[in-house]
Amino acid sequence: MMRDRLGLGTLARVTWCVVALIASAERALAQGPSFRLTLDAATFTAPYTGRLYVVLIEGDNREVEPREEAGNWFDPPYMFAIDVDGLAPGAQATIGADALSHPEPLGALPPGTYTAQAFARLNPDSPDPGRGEGDPISEPVKVEITQEGLDVALTLDRRVPAEAFEETDRVKMFEMVSPLLSAFHGREVVMRAGVRLPKDWKQDEGTSYPTVYWITGFGGDHGEIHDMERAFSRVKGADECLIIVPDASCYWGHSVFVDSATNGPRGRALVEELIPAIEEAYRGAGGAEGRAVTGGSSGGWAALWLQVTYPDAFGSCWSHCPDPVDFRDFQRINLYEPGANMYVDETGAARPLARDGDRVVLLYRDFVAMESLMGPGGQIGSFEATFSARGEDGRPRALFDRVTGAVDTEVARLWEAFDIRLVMERNWETLGPKVAGKIHVYAGEMDTFYLEGATVLLAESLKGLGSDAEVKIVKGMPHTIYPPGLVAMFESLTAGGVETEAGEPATVESTN
Repeated sequence: MMRDRLGLGTLARVTWCVVALIASAERALAQGPSFRLTLDAATFTAPYTGRLYVVLIEGDNREVEPREEAGNWFDPPYMFAIDVDGLAPGAQATIGADALSHPEPLGALPPGTYTAQAFARLNPDSPDPGRGEGDPISEPVKVEITQEGLDVALTLDRRVPAEAFEETDRVKMFEMVSPLLSAFHGREVVMRAGVRLPKDWKQDEGTSYPTVYWITGFGGDHGEIHDMERAFSRVKGADECLIIVPDASCYWGHSVFVDSATNGPRGRALVEELIPAIEEAYRGAGGAEGRAVTGGSSGGWAALWLQVTYPDAFGSCWSHCPDPVDFRDFQRINLYEPGANMYVDETGAARPLARDGDRVVLLYRDFVAMESLMGPGGQIGSFEATFSARGEDGRPRALFDRVTGAVDTEVARLWEAFDIRLVMERNWETLGPKVAGKIHVYAGEMDTFYLEGATVLLAESLKGLGSDAEVKIVKGMPHTIYPPGLVAMFESLTAGGVETEAGEPATVESTN
């Protein structure tokens, strides 16, 4: 009946309209929502060039700041970003279907309730966009993602406040302007450190104290001195030592206190500027005897690098679960091997980056995708900023192609200057006597990030050199920054000083 009354032409037009509406709905779903970001004129005092971000966490939870979850390695939130050039204060930009995204594009965002927040990056020293002091951010807002899509307005009208540092009778903050880093960067650069005083420390007393420099792992800063206060409260000998946690963070990630083409003379600034100033202020060791350097993960690598690079500045090194100390095993990748690839192994299987026991929890390709969206400050980019020369664009040269994973062999060879195993082998004639009795390295047999292999290779090299270094692979231990070596370190510092006499040849506990 209806067909006869309307006629075939009318029916065809109705059918076309229905199809068009369905197609329009499908396009809206494929494109997903859009986010209109306004740069508040009171927050942005100059045109902005850089990346704008939106992060979404599941649920209506506006009491938290979604930006705090940005860059989460193991449970990443939905992230979207665009790059802008000279966007004026008060202007708008839209993050839509063509935005950078992770882990899914906007069109694949599941319908549901989310909390969204926008942010930008202005802090030149923070590795974390949206978390550095002064970075512009929006208020978190509730967002309902529906089948029809959504247009969400977000205004960046707040700034990230300075992070408070709570001082106590024994925990202090130390700050100083670095002439070396300021000259390199062409602006004032401040070095910071957290300080834990010995239990019997007195301002006017002439006694000097054994001093420990604790280098934090990736993502840490001087504020971790508060964690040291709790962790060391029951460790024998810790109360007798001055404990210093220098801030190793920088715009590109973790400086590991290397003199870098991108980060500047971070090692010299620590050894020549911060250490003398801080030890004068708090009566530290005043010399290598009674001065130890330690740390875990990136801090473990930094501790060993500092001992090897400045052998006369430190009396001992206690490196825990260090980042790759031999680039023939860079998290199971031989960077010097022709055809090396960061994403797949020789069989074409995806390379894992992290594990929980025997279970893979993170793949290299996925990790790099997230880090690429975040921009400078991530772990892989941090390695490049530390070990690579600058390219023609002024940025660190990439170790590998971000699309294919293929390693640039020329860049890898330039990294030899920072391969700790190679550095020690090539300089052993003069370096060996200076580090005798000073090197202690601990790694876990089941390191979460597959770092134990490089430590085993280092031990084999040191043994061949006739070194007395202590290198231990602790069976069953994952990635941790509090292994057994800490107790031995404090005992060596407080029971007659640091042992510097040559001992037994380098050893490594079997992992079989």
